[in-house]
Amino acid sequence: MASKRKSAGSKSKKLKVVLAYSGGLDTSVIIPWLVENYDAEVIAFAADVGQGAVEVDPLKKKALATGAVKCYVSDLRKEFLEEYVWPVLKAGARYEGQYLLGTSMARPLIAKHQVLIAEKEGATAVSHGATGKGNDQVRFELTYMAMNPHLQIIAPWKDPKWNIHSREDAIEYAQKRKIPLTVSKKKIYSEDGNLWHLSHEGGILEYPEKENTYDMLKLTATPEKAPNKPEYVTIEFNKGIPVGVNGKKKDAVSLLEALNALGGKHGCGLVDMVENRLVGMKSRGVYETPGGFLLYRAHEFLEQLVLDRDTLTYKQVVAQKYAQMVYDGLWFTPLRQSLDSFVDKTQEVVTGSVKLKLYKGNATLAGMESPFSLYDPGLGGFSDVDTYNQQDAKGFIRCLGLPMKMRGLILGKKNPVRI
Repeated sequence: MASKRKSAGSKSKKLKVVLAYSGGLDTSVIIPWLVENYDAEVIAFAADVGQGAVEVDPLKKKALATGAVKCYVSDLRKEFLEEYVWPVLKAGARYEGQYLLGTSMARPLIAKHQVLIAEKEGATAVSHGATGKGNDQVRFELTYMAMNPHLQIIAPWKDPKWNIHSREDAIEYAQKRKIPLTVSKKKIYSEDGNLWHLSHEGGILEYPEKENTYDMLKLTATPEKAPNKPEYVTIEFNKGIPVGVNGKKKDAVSLLEALNALGGKHGCGLVDMVENRLVGMKSRGVYETPGGFLLYRAHEFLEQLVLDRDTLTYKQVVAQKYAQMVYDGLWFTPLRQSLDSFVDKTQEVVTGSVKLKLYKGNATLAGMESPFSLYDPGLGGFSDVDTYNQQDAKGFIRCLGLPMKMRGLILGKKNPVRI
């Protein structure tokens, strides 16, 4: 617990800062900026949450070349899926009905390990590259506060010394210092990727009146480019956790990689939406979540089969609250952890397999089964069965409709045309 942790200290006269480093535009310029403006020793920390070896492998070399004194690169893919993504999946959480929270889940994990490195290195400060207009600043800083409230937080985009006011400014700053970049002024999308999703912001997306040409997609085909022939996939769950694909048991990472490839091929999980940011503004983003889309669909179908009506209905209420908390950066809070207890109880029976038919961006149900299925073919059909007497429905409806009947009798006398 944060209250039991000792304040991080440093014997060095220089300020020692651990920076959440991605190698992207913002954090690439922040390393030299911290050195120039704070005379700081910068320790870069890059988290591999599945954004791909092409991005992760050269990070250390790039960080050191741009002024960092040390660079950590940690493989957090397994922890990311098992301890962050799977709980959100089990909760069925979607922000504003569409966003599957890919970036929202990754930030508290990254910030947690950033704090652990700061404590290991004796650093007294942590830093991030999130802007003062976005959600990530909140997710990072709330986690810092929860994990170690003694650490100084340096957020350059909100610092009075910061004189970079746009991505174009950042590109110029980097070019003057010969920092290699993967973006340009012509292709200026801001991307955030991990094993769960890839998000895109900026460029044409800042103009909702314009049609998106989807030239930035990397994981997902558009429906027009998806195969003209459908394909089937069967996903197996154990207590709400995905454990197998097409009859083969898989660990978390390989399972999602397989579903990403399959879902992306068929154009699944592509979302273009205008969302409400926590800080009060609207923004437009494109999200590619092919494997996640398939998992959500299969998980929801299975819950329909095994959960009773009241539990399923209340769980949908919890899902909305859970999604907002994750989006808002409230991961390390008692309420979010308490909601996990409710969700885990509901998932005790969410075991079985779901077969999906993938075609042109959609995933329709092609069959499912579970040892905890509450579906009775006889009871759910039209034929008479011993467990249900259709005559009982008369009394049930009379009791259920009594308040409506009395209201009609009483108010109908005063207003016979309309109640």
